Amino acid sequence: MVRKILIVLAVLCGILVAASVVVSMQPATFTVQRSATMAAPPAAVFAQVNDFQAWDAWSPWKELDPNAKVSRSAPSSGKGATFSWSGNDQVGEGTLTIRDSRPDELVDVEQVFVRPLAGKARMLFTFAPEAGGTRVTWTMDGTNNFLGKAMCMVVDMDAMVGKDFERGLAGIKRVVEQAKAPSAT
Repeated sequence: MVRKILIVLAVLCGILVAASVVVSMQPATFTVQRSATMAAPPAAVFAQVNDFQAWDAWSPWKELDPNAKVSRSAPSSGKGATFSWSGNDQVGEGTLTIRDSRPDELVDVEQVFVRPLAGKARMLFTFAPEAGGTRVTWTMDGTNNFLGKAMCMVVDMDAMVGKDFERGLAGIKRVVEQAKAPSAT
């Protein structure tokens, strides 16, 4: 009987070691990127991203928990501005900080998650003039710890976060193109 228990334990340990090796061999970094073209000048698009107050109009996460507790620094825009939130399980808790802001060119944001999983990522928004508008590219990259590597084996980060980026870019597009449209009288 003891021999059978030891064999079972040895097999289970072997499985755990093999799984740990497979997880540790997963990529240490991740990148998610989406782009959209908007019929608005770079300055109009930049203004939406550079000011955390403006994010309320287009953030893909606001609708997931409209009752999340949020706080913004004053000022709410430009380098050093912060946005903190604490919400339901879909949005979690964390802080965004604008690390760099160059008008009509880029907004570089550090994202720190507290829950559901602690971690850091970088979000970079770039703005490029294009015929009739602006090409906006939203990129998020970061590093995976062991738990992040394991999670990425079962969850497609690009597909999951990419959908949020697509909704967010569509929201920015809606806001900047409606602001540009002449009002009906």
